[in-house]
Amino acid sequence: MVRVDKFSLMTKQILLIAILSLTQFCSAFTPQDYSDALEKSILFFEGQRSGSLPANQRLKWRGDSGLSDGSSYHVNLVGGYYDAGDNVKFGLPMAFTTTLLSWSVIEFGSSMHDQIDNAKSAIRWGTDYLLKAATATPDTLYVQVGDPNMDHKCWERPEDMDTPRTVYKVTTQNPGSDVAAETAAALAAASIVFKDSDPSYSSKLLQTAMKVFDFADKYRGSYSDSLKSAVCPFYCSYSGYQDELLWGASWLHRASQDSSYLAYIQSNGHTMGADEDDYSFSWDDKRPGTKILLSKEFLEKSTEEFQSFKAHSDNYICSIIPGTSSSQAQYTPGGLLYKASESNLQYVTSTAFLLLTYSKYLSSNGGAVKCGGSVVTAESLESAAKKQVDYILGDNPAKMSYMVGFGNKYPQHVHHRGSSVPSIHTHPERISCNDGFQYFKSTSPNPNVLVGAIIGGPDNQDNFADDRNNYQQSEPATYINAPFVGALAFLSAKN
Repeated sequence: MVRVDKFSLMTKQILLIAILSLTQFCSAFTPQDYSDALEKSILFFEGQRSGSLPANQRLKWRGDSGLSDGSSYHVNLVGGYYDAGDNVKFGLPMAFTTTLLSWSVIEFGSSMHDQIDNAKSAIRWGTDYLLKAATATPDTLYVQVGDPNMDHKCWERPEDMDTPRTVYKVTTQNPGSDVAAETAAALAAASIVFKDSDPSYSSKLLQTAMKVFDFADKYRGSYSDSLKSAVCPFYCSYSGYQDELLWGASWLHRASQDSSYLAYIQSNGHTMGADEDDYSFSWDDKRPGTKILLSKEFLEKSTEEFQSFKAHSDNYICSIIPGTSSSQAQYTPGGLLYKASESNLQYVTSTAFLLLTYSKYLSSNGGAVKCGGSVVTAESLESAAKKQVDYILGDNPAKMSYMVGFGNKYPQHVHHRGSSVPSIHTHPERISCNDGFQYFKSTSPNPNVLVGAIIGGPDNQDNFADDRNNYQQSEPATYINAPFVGALAFLSAKN
């Protein structure tokens, strides 16, 4: 008869419970994992490039495309990015992507180490195009290349596309303050990135940003009204243009330190959303990001005029963090922040970035967030952001990474034309508009791995269908990746 030592058994059970409890708080990933994800998150942008690809292009399955963009309109609009899985160059999400990539470098570039040059190249690919779009014609901003309705009727790689490369613009008669002010924000933010490494380019970016912002402010109106059939329902400006004007002015203030932008913010903030609490930061709605950006001024300099931005930033944080008295955010059973059924991860990556940025501002100035009777520390914000990042990278009920090419299990049927159709290098013969649909309908994995792409993600019950036809869940987008770059840079530097 074997005697069981009850005390010993009890001790083992307690130790086991303690170990299991500790593992919940231990990192699912190491700094090396985050560094790997950071490199891949930046590499993704090379898969979205339009134009003549450089000799150091790393995603070799891509080729040159859109080399005559703008030529029939006597302007050079070659370059820039395709926004998602299609072949249209949409100006509003492209500019927002560029702004968020720049903000990522501004806040966390010192943690990017060997990836900083790649990050700057990703930004420059966007700003080179935006400079062309902003300076080609006086009092005009070119905001889109490609007819989206015709493009979406085809499934063809960008190297083959023969759909109309229609050019759309906003002018003094047909304004687009939203897309113009976002373009100004992108150029201004990028001017900070290049200030030391390329002062002349930085100056050009800032001067152009000022002109584009003046154009946006002087000729007010939404580009959704001026170009409705071309931009809606794809990238309608649902939030209007007021938030972009305040956002653009905020970036110009930070980039130039010109007091006129400070005066503009103070004079116009109340009518441009500064007093409104909104909990969704995206390519469409800039209000939460603007308040976080401007709160830095109050935290660092105690500038009284900016105290309200700190208060509204706190409201935003309290709405996101679970367990606070004013928490409004929804989470899946697996812990993922859930905002929308279509491309939900765009809200997750942008929120994680804002949490970490605000954490940085708070910790640098000894600040915290009061949510009713509870205090949320900078460390709490970091922990909340990390949980979202880890979920995306594979710490989730499905044990799937939602970044393509990261980890052992990731989406194979990404809703992306260039990735799903054989590469021009392996299949040089043209694949026509309709012939491409055989690859769209195929159950085989995509032949070209769009490394680093973060897709739309799972539903509100953590379910994910790895289905090319389910674009809501399986389509990547530049504006999903852009804020994630900053979040990964922060986490890669943590011990």
